[in-house]
Amino acid sequence: MKITIACVGKLKEKYLTAALDEYVKRLQPFCKLEIVSINEEKMPQEPSDAERNQILEKETRRLLAIIPEHSYVILLDLQGKQITSPELAEKIDGLALQGVSHITFVIGGAFGYTDALRKKADFRWSFSKLTFTHQMIRVLLAEQIYRAFKISKGEKYHW
Repeated sequence: MKITIACVGKLKEKYLTAALDEYVKRLQPFCKLEIVSINEEKMPQEPSDAERNQILEKETRRLLAIIPEHSYVILLDLQGKQITSPELAEKIDGLALQGVSHITFVIGGAFGYTDALRKKADFRWSFSKLTFTHQMIRVLLAEQIYRAFKISKGEKYHW
């Protein structure tokens, strides 16, 4: 299985980079993981609606451009469906059984994205009703993907 995480911006904090690197390493026996990021647009301190929409349009267009063709797209979306870790494992297993060999998880920037990305998504997933930084969610996503593979393999993950 190939998994792509398409996201906005670079990880800046060393502790987040170290955590993400650890999960990338742990995922190696289970999948080929690729993280592809676009540059984050600068948002003015108090943007007008037009400025905000223009920036979201730019980021959305660039995100859409890096989503691999023929991959199953899971968009992290506040309005998406909340699922448990075992349900994520079942979803990934089910996709594999259907012949899906590539899943792309998409994380928007700090200000989100436009509806064009929601339309591209095959599944919209909400991590929580809580708000997380778009940088932190990258680490949480990698951890959940790892957890899903461990659950699927029947391996011990959480003591």
